[in-house]
Amino acid sequence: MTVRVNGKVVTPSGVIRQGCIEVRGDTISAVAEYPSVRDGHWIVPGFVDIHTHGGGGHTFTTGDAGQARAAAAFHLRHGTTSLLASLVSAPFELMRSATTAFAPLVREGVLAGIHFEGPYLSAARCGAQNPEFLRDPSTDELAELIKLGDGTVRMVTIAPERAGALEAIGLLTGHGVVAAVGHTDATYEQTCAAVSAGASVGTHLFNGMRAVHHREPGPVVALLTAPNVVCELVADGVHLHEGTLTFAASTAGPERCALITDAMAAAGMPDGDYELGGQAVTVADGVARLARDGAIAGSTLTMDVALRNAVAAGIPVPDAVRMVATTPALAVGLGGQVGALQAGLRADLVVLDDDLEIVRVMRAGSWVE
Repeated sequence: MTVRVNGKVVTPSGVIRQGCIEVRGDTISAVAEYPSVRDGHWIVPGFVDIHTHGGGGHTFTTGDAGQARAAAAFHLRHGTTSLLASLVSAPFELMRSATTAFAPLVREGVLAGIHFEGPYLSAARCGAQNPEFLRDPSTDELAELIKLGDGTVRMVTIAPERAGALEAIGLLTGHGVVAAVGHTDATYEQTCAAVSAGASVGTHLFNGMRAVHHREPGPVVALLTAPNVVCELVADGVHLHEGTLTFAASTAGPERCALITDAMAAAGMPDGDYELGGQAVTVADGVARLARDGAIAGSTLTMDVALRNAVAAGIPVPDAVRMVATTPALAVGLGGQVGALQAGLRADLVVLDDDLEIVRVMRAGSWVE
């Protein structure tokens, strides 16, 4: 059966104003101009969120498969057709059990992999990470997780100034796992050393990092200017001022900026009390903060809102679409499967109205209810 979706098609090379996506089975079979099209809807690739901790009242951080399935379903309704389940700093036993629990979901396609945000992070820049679980990187732990997951572990965030960090980055990249730099008090030089060792993602740039100083540019400048590093940006208006968002996007370009949600369970839920990594979180006016010290504790963002926020800040629609789909997919090795509207890729797409509100979502050739 062939399905055709018509509208303003956003492709990696630009917008086809009168376009058509042809879908056969679960795959895009053709993308073409279709002069008779009069439907004004935007057709964009399914969003790819490489950093999210949960949503819809459900969390990835406990390693529970049922919770993970429900959180992924919540984000799917908001256009996220591929996502990494991000865990926070935790004992190794939980990292092991989560890897085992999530591996079947990765094979099934519910998840695109696991992102371990910690525990190999800086105590000085831990943010909402639980300081009780922070420790130096362990190549033994990582090797065991990689073997246990058999392709499930896709990204690990590390603070490069911790003892053993460069060895850990080498191990990760040698096994095809993305090494990210984040929650770090590293100097510019230490960050550059991590990039030279193979680190290729900056975890929520600016947040959980030593601040920029004109005599010590720190990790932000090192990551923003490294040609092979993709910088995550949280476009929720809380993590970043819109001027900072547009500065980063214009400096690195949409091909090196990935919008993420960093969402926790409270995304899509009422204000109230929640939990993240064993720590109490209070959500007020949609902003999640640790109860103990007020640190930002993830977000309540969804990718469709991130896209609208980026466009409202002045980023052109085609660039913003690249930042929510194509760039993150390439950053974690999924670019050959998803992230763009082009023939041969999985038929993941989002139909948006002129206000960039979601009309319909398709994943693997099927419309989402």
